[in-house]
Amino acid sequence: MNPFFTIIAGPCAIESKKQMMQTAKFLSEHGIRYMRGGAYKPRSSPYSFQGLKERGIGICMDVQEHYGLKICTELISENDYVDDFCFMDVIQIGARNSMNYPLLSFVGSNCQKKTILLKRFPSGTLNDLLMSAEYIKKEGHENIILCERGVPRIGNELRNTLDIGGIAWLKQNSKYKVIGDPSHSTGRRSMIIPVSRAIKAVGADGLIVEVHPNPKNALCDSEQQLDFREFVKLLNELEKIN
Repeated sequence: MNPFFTIIAGPCAIESKKQMMQTAKFLSEHGIRYMRGGAYKPRSSPYSFQGLKERGIGICMDVQEHYGLKICTELISENDYVDDFCFMDVIQIGARNSMNYPLLSFVGSNCQKKTILLKRFPSGTLNDLLMSAEYIKKEGHENIILCERGVPRIGNELRNTLDIGGIAWLKQNSKYKVIGDPSHSTGRRSMIIPVSRAIKAVGADGLIVEVHPNPKNALCDSEQQLDFREFVKLLNELEKIN
């Protein structure tokens, strides 16, 4: 088991400064050091909320200044790597872009001082994920975290199927830190806590989970975000897993 279990938590999308500050205050009070929040949101529908973009990056900087949290946000294009992006601590490469090799090479060479969180392509193999990491590493960047976020499901019960065995395999066959994503893998709020327990039990280095002050009113993925009370319950449950 890994005694140094890291939790990255926060809303799926940055919706307002008030939302982020409220969440940051709550997370910092509960010992969370890494906060997630999407400024750029690639969505299946072009009519869905696409994020606050550069304004969202500015809000992340305010969160850093007020609460000292390390910020994890997604980069979806080389063109979006504006000056303010340089202040982010963890650059996430989402599932859609995890086989975008020019982007992987770009972050490898231009984000040397950042941690890169690399999610698994939905239909990609574990070796595909490792090869994607190699595109970053090839540029001299080795501070990479691999994230298992689920593979295509059979049936409609869950959004995806989390590959628990895949997490264990990656831990055995790579030198990278490996985390799990119980929010995107299940797509269901009720499943986040039990799946998070499994992620920790299998030996992962941490997890990335979505937390929102009022999930029912969230502009993105409302059904898979925990509210504050549920997140405290998650922390308590994870404490039981040695």
